[in-house]
Amino acid sequence: MNIHKNPNRLQKLCDLRLQQNEARKLNYQQVIEEDRLKKLPKNWTAKQKRVDRTLDDEKKRKEAAEKGQIFDIVKLLDIPANMADKIENKKNKKNPDLGFRDYEQATARQYKRLVKEIKPDMDEYNLKREKMGAAFYAGKDTILKGITKDTEERIDKMVKDLEKQVEKRAKFSRRRKFNEDEDVDYICERNIKFNRKLN
Repeated sequence: MNIHKNPNRLQKLCDLRLQQNEARKLNYQQVIEEDRLKKLPKNWTAKQKRVDRTLDDEKKRKEAAEKGQIFDIVKLLDIPANMADKIENKKNKKNPDLGFRDYEQATARQYKRLVKEIKPDMDEYNLKREKMGAAFYAGKDTILKGITKDTEERIDKMVKDLEKQVEKRAKFSRRRKFNEDEDVDYICERNIKFNRKLN
């Protein structure tokens, strides 16, 4: 049987070839898209969501400013109560104030806080390194006494920092946040303190 004699079959063949070409194009586009997504970093979708959320917040912040409203309050009105509770619990879990546990932890916490405040002066560092040459890097027999001298400015800064710490300690007397989930093993406030000291 000859195809040219039957025009219906010829039309069907043309339609099938068109569908085949269309499917090939779509498949190729999907392969390219899949390859593009594979090459993206793993956390790209989360980053994209974060960026979109930030842009949306900026837009809403501008709208609230135009209406004369405070954005943070408007944002809180949109959040359901159960979600607000979850967010608050998450914040408390991330950075719980456990109060005083032992002196070692308190000292470590203070050290981390003080180190965070130190801002090195890279220009001064590079200047000293050039000035001192090979003596800048200490060896096993290096004696530092007399080589380096602290400036008055640095000493004053240290004294101010120590005074600030003393002042902060003098002011510090806050009540710990009441934890509702904690077991009740006390009869009055004095008993709470006594029990904490025992533990």
